[in-house]
Amino acid sequence: MRHLLLALMILTVAACGRGVPDGARVVVAGDSVMAWNRIEGASVADGLATRLGIAVGDVSLPAARMTGNRPGPMHIPNQVAGLSPDWPDWMALNGGANDLRAECGCTGCDDVLDRLISSDGQSGAIPDLVRQVRAQGTRVLWADYYTSPRFAGTARVRPYDRLTARLTRMAAADEGVLLVDMGSVVLSSDRALFAADRLHPSARGSARIASLIADMLQQADTTLR
Repeated sequence: MRHLLLALMILTVAACGRGVPDGARVVVAGDSVMAWNRIEGASVADGLATRLGIAVGDVSLPAARMTGNRPGPMHIPNQVAGLSPDWPDWMALNGGANDLRAECGCTGCDDVLDRLISSDGQSGAIPDLVRQVRAQGTRVLWADYYTSPRFAGTARVRPYDRLTARLTRMAAADEGVLLVDMGSVVLSSDRALFAADRLHPSARGSARIASLIADMLQQADTTLR
């Protein structure tokens, strides 16, 4: 029954507002952190559209992963591939948490991390996706994960710390790639920033993420100010 409810939730969220409007200069792709609160019109993409005053696309989907043979937009690279030939100026991306949660738990994550991104940040599913986007002349903002109250203070955060280090090396190698830390604005100590599951962002949490991303985009691109 729980799996059925999850499937229905995903389908409902997917049906409400996903897509790329004409003239979108920014498109959001990734997993549930990006997609959460979409039904209420309070997702990260909704917040970006309000903050920047422009059309913002949203192709993110709950439970989406970076690796494996996931169908359609459940595979984050498929979300991005579907944008061709109308590539935006910017893509705001995230991903990897569902891969880590499903395949390694707290320990034994070396293989999963390496499939996501190598220790030097230059190979793996994430750098491959970023290169695909950059090859179209689109710049990338990668949103690194926050620590949720459900996992704060546990060994579950260690793989994410290693992921952060690898993402930092990736971003340093390309001036067209920005890395933002969602944990700088979504603090595990503030329960008001989280949904009832203590994992996903509340509407206030999504708004903070959107403001962080918008600020970074405006700093990097004066045409968005």
